[in-house]
Amino acid sequence: MKPGNVVIAEFHGVVNTKRRPAIVVSGDVYHQERPDVLLAVVTTQTDKADCLTDYILQDWQSAGLNKPSAVRIFLFTVPKNKIAEIGELSERDWAEVRKRLQIAFNF
Repeated sequence: MKPGNVVIAEFHGVVNTKRRPAIVVSGDVYHQERPDVLLAVVTTQTDKADCLTDYILQDWQSAGLNKPSAVRIFLFTVPKNKIAEIGELSERDWAEVRKRLQIAFNF
């Protein structure tokens, strides 16, 4: 498990629980010390990805996704044993997601 991996995870939303793709944003130190993984939501609603912290993936197919998708810096945690890896972001997409994380956390 490493940052930039694309996984499928159970996302507990306001209305219901849904299996959906997500991006691993936590790193090695976090993974060594915690039983969970920190994830950012992936959505196929690219028309709604209009915030400074949203990013429409350019290489979504090579990342293992079935439809055009966007990453939203809406973070959640899931136990490591409850996720399944399906791919990895390209270098350019991962660089852009990291920029959105920096914007979101003002660092």
